[in-house]
Amino acid sequence: MQKDSSRRRFPLADRVIEVIDDTLTGEVLLDEALKMMKSSEKMSVNSWIDLMSGETWNLMKIGYQLKQVRERLAKGLVDKGILRTEKRNFLLFDMATHPVADGGAKDDLNRRVRNICTSRTVILPANAWLPEDIEFRYLRTITMVCAAYAANVLENALVTMSHESRERAFAQVDELLAEYSQWPFGRRPGGSQAIGANLAQAINDEVSKVKDRELQLEIVAACLSVFTRLDSLL
Repeated sequence: MQKDSSRRRFPLADRVIEVIDDTLTGEVLLDEALKMMKSSEKMSVNSWIDLMSGETWNLMKIGYQLKQVRERLAKGLVDKGILRTEKRNFLLFDMATHPVADGGAKDDLNRRVRNICTSRTVILPANAWLPEDIEFRYLRTITMVCAAYAANVLENALVTMSHESRERAFAQVDELLAEYSQWPFGRRPGGSQAIGANLAQAINDEVSKVKDRELQLEIVAACLSVFTRLDSLL
């Protein structure tokens, strides 16, 4: 987030962001987004999300939209060995599909999602995709779950649960989205303590280690605040 004391007068999503480090990450879409943001005028979180997703009526800025996102994400997962590429015939056409190659990675992800959504005390075991030494293990997981909820795909990880359990899980994620779409992060008064009772302390421990990076974490809250207004949540 741009360091400006007056920014607090604006809602999180309307605060201006700037790129302070454009070092390549190896993730094609992320690198493209960083390059675009670095070379363009400074804009708000909400504006960048609208432009990169193509949700804009400004024809002068239609070029900001990220292209072929689904296919490029799939290719990235193929490169990581999680998916594989197959050619399948659909009527008269051969089309590339990307079935799961590493079922273990998918199972680990589903377990992590259900853990966040249903466990009273959330413990995140280390694995190849979430090493013990990676920063913000809990915050990354909460952000991922909230993004899946906003994109209306969270149910895919909860299909083995009963209808009642899924409804409780959705209610928990709704609370998480409300709590972490504000800055500073924090539980809302009256929030449920039955699920994820240790999450607030776990996140506080992660944040307290990087006090000099609070402006970056503020962007996480700003992105989640945009998710709270997506049509898929209505």
